[in-house]
Amino acid sequence: MRENIDGHALLIGLMAYPIRHSLSPKMHNIVYSKLNVPYVYLAFEVTAEKLPDAIKGMRALGMRGSAVSMPNKQLVLQYLDKVTPAAELIGAVNTISNDDGVLTGYNTDGMGYMRSLQEAGIDIIGKKMTLLGAGGAATAIAVQAALDGVKEISIFNPKDSFFPKAETIAKKLNEQTKCKVNVFDLADTERLRKEIAESTLLNNATGVGMKPLEGQSVITDVSMLRKDLIVTDCIYSPRKTKLLELAEAQGCRTLNGIGMMIWQGAAQIKIWTGQDTPIEYVKEKMGFN
Repeated sequence: MRENIDGHALLIGLMAYPIRHSLSPKMHNIVYSKLNVPYVYLAFEVTAEKLPDAIKGMRALGMRGSAVSMPNKQLVLQYLDKVTPAAELIGAVNTISNDDGVLTGYNTDGMGYMRSLQEAGIDIIGKKMTLLGAGGAATAIAVQAALDGVKEISIFNPKDSFFPKAETIAKKLNEQTKCKVNVFDLADTERLRKEIAESTLLNNATGVGMKPLEGQSVITDVSMLRKDLIVTDCIYSPRKTKLLELAEAQGCRTLNGIGMMIWQGAAQIKIWTGQDTPIEYVKEKMGFN
């Protein structure tokens, strides 16, 4: 039992749907206990329809902040008082800080993903990657990868409402960075095959592979997955998605979303507490070593 939880403790939320599978509450509460910070982190199943009321509740309750995940990362922008320049460029927020009633939106997803590659000894700088998805996490990864020095990014997404947004982001990145960014229709399988063949790394930043789409994969033709391709997935529950299973069977090196989850969470903790996360302690306590 947390002994530092009393009448002065503050609440931090995680607003998403579905979210009961999330490991974030466990990670954050381990860190707050270790740092002796009187915060409690809880997951709340908040649909897009409930998001306006959830933000009002956050203000009314004086919550210290909240993490935000699908489907709310882009929708939440309209309910905040301020947004950091990076989050504005990305067009999505995964972190809200409540500072005396002022809600500021940040995005730590891209930083978390790139740091997870670095910690795994994967060098993508100056190389090409293929990115599946154009939602909040995918956009954050594309922006951070371009800023960090990835040479080329090919984004694939269905021609839904996210597609024109991805084209807008690609245009900005082509203008503001040295990275070449293109957006393609996910239904164009021959183009997908070509871009993967030219890439060092393939990353899935869609929700395909997690509940309610567990056991499914965006890539079904395993001939696209050559042995020297690195395949990563932003999903961490389950730890091994169908895509990663298929990739491993083809001899690819794979990486799940646990590292991204830890490092983006560490960035959130820094925002809310001003303190650094004891990463190795977290890995040990959560059984990630």
